[in-house]
Amino acid sequence: MSTKTTSPAPSTQSILIERRSIDYVPLSERRGKVWHQGPFWFTGNFVFQTLVVGFVGPSLGLGMLWSVLAVTIGAAFGTFFMAFHANQGPRMGLPQMIQSRAQFGRKGAIIPFIATIFVYVGFIAFGIILVTQVIDLYVPASKWVWYPIVVAIAIIIAIVGYDLLHFIQRWLSYILVLTFGLLTITAFIALPTSAHVIVPGGSWNAAAFLIQLSVAAGYNISYAVYVSDYSRYLPADASAPKLIFWTYLGAALSAIWLMSLGSVLGSYIAGGDAIKSLQQAGDLWFPGFGLIVVTVGAVAQLTITAVNCYGTMLTGVSAVDGFKPLAPTRRLRITGLIIVGIFSTGIALSIPDSYLSTFNGFVLLMLYFLVPWTAVNLVDFYFVRHGKYAITHIFKPNGVYGIWAWRGMVSYVAGFVAMVPFFSLPFYVGPVAQALGGADISFIPGLIVSGGVYLILARSIDHQAEAEARLRSERDLGNIPTENPEIPLV
Repeated sequence: MSTKTTSPAPSTQSILIERRSIDYVPLSERRGKVWHQGPFWFTGNFVFQTLVVGFVGPSLGLGMLWSVLAVTIGAAFGTFFMAFHANQGPRMGLPQMIQSRAQFGRKGAIIPFIATIFVYVGFIAFGIILVTQVIDLYVPASKWVWYPIVVAIAIIIAIVGYDLLHFIQRWLSYILVLTFGLLTITAFIALPTSAHVIVPGGSWNAAAFLIQLSVAAGYNISYAVYVSDYSRYLPADASAPKLIFWTYLGAALSAIWLMSLGSVLGSYIAGGDAIKSLQQAGDLWFPGFGLIVVTVGAVAQLTITAVNCYGTMLTGVSAVDGFKPLAPTRRLRITGLIIVGIFSTGIALSIPDSYLSTFNGFVLLMLYFLVPWTAVNLVDFYFVRHGKYAITHIFKPNGVYGIWAWRGMVSYVAGFVAMVPFFSLPFYVGPVAQALGGADISFIPGLIVSGGVYLILARSIDHQAEAEARLRSERDLGNIPTENPEIPLV
């Protein structure tokens, strides 16, 4: 029977700007409520890119109802893997990606780090562009004016950090539910009878259904790199089932809702432009409501851009620290975020409108590198080490987890190779993807092979040596073990 540990109460002194970055969050600083993960991830997934995912099926000739079913199954499946990462935050008190050192080694973790940074920067660039498109509806100006302003606002939010991000995401969720709830009702009632929209001509198509399902699943799996960044301040004894439930509920609900809405809009409105489609559908209720909808959506897009900047900073600092130890100070956080902002603005400015789809394909290519990582990371946490890690050794150059951990790296490569026949890219379509009509379900073999190989190779891990290192680590952190410090993982 497990005993419940109680974390010391946080300091009553309010800190305006977060000072922690990749370092461990002490028990004395743990705070927050588990249910807050629900609205955080609801808002985090309620962005224009999520809406566009639902356009895929109709663009391939898939009927509206079949498209809605495909995104529902896909998002529900993909969120399953993403949500289980949330439990790592309070158990380890660390950001998401630096935990990879336990599976890949201090320097070996650079492989998933690089892929993650590219994905983050890609989403930041798209966020800047989409927010600017909405601003242009009010005050048209050059992207050289708006892009730096938009990213500067996102960076300021990210500099203040964890608490502000949670506060904004939580309260914005209520506004999103109200605004998009009215829009969804309008879309279902008014679009079928509007004379200004096309008549949906889609029907059943097995290949299109599978493509839509896999895109929805892969999209939500990609959120795995974010998760414990925003649960690491929770008390160490936070309920695992409740934490996983609220994370899953928020991320899955918003994805299913917005992707389904995208399928409806894509079935009735030609063009596949998220912002114009939302405007047109909203104005069917009353002129001007569409502008309100896209404005609220732009605010949500801006906040997730701040979240992406925050995550890029954490991952980038983790990558550099693996080769050159860094002091995790507030100055480091701010400097890292400014660098992220400058770099991301440059990327956004360099993307011509005609190349947006190509760049989006590049981001999807980077996701291939994340699927094997999430499999290895989850298998290690739940089935190999059961949530028990020597935290201080994750930061030690010669810690128990090593410099280049071969088990994680071999498993990662095996999973990636297993995915190749399933790839579906503009410049390469694997044989299995061809047989499936272009559908890319590479995430399935990637998850199975990477996780399975790691589970087999991990049998040779010296758990006794790690147990001794873990005990020393807990003492170094000032955490006094209770009589039975076990905390259920699920």
